[in-house]
Amino acid sequence: MTSSKPAEFSTLEWQVSSRCNNGSCVEIARIPGGGVGIRDSKNKSGPVLEFGVTEFRAFIDGIKDGSLGL
Repeated sequence: MTSSKPAEFSTLEWQVSSRCNNGSCVEIARIPGGGVGIRDSKNKSGPVLEFGVTEFRAFIDGIKDGSLGL
């Protein structure tokens, strides 16, 4: 995971979950060449976290199977 300047990702197509109804959510975007960017929907000019596809898939799988203890 790395953190990048948001200007590098200003042209990406950001998505927010359809379950986000209060505006306090994260947004995700596919990064050209592979990877996923994540940012705070309340701070679109803030930092973007970058994850490789494998890292992001492991994170999502951990949420789904409860192994993250959330």
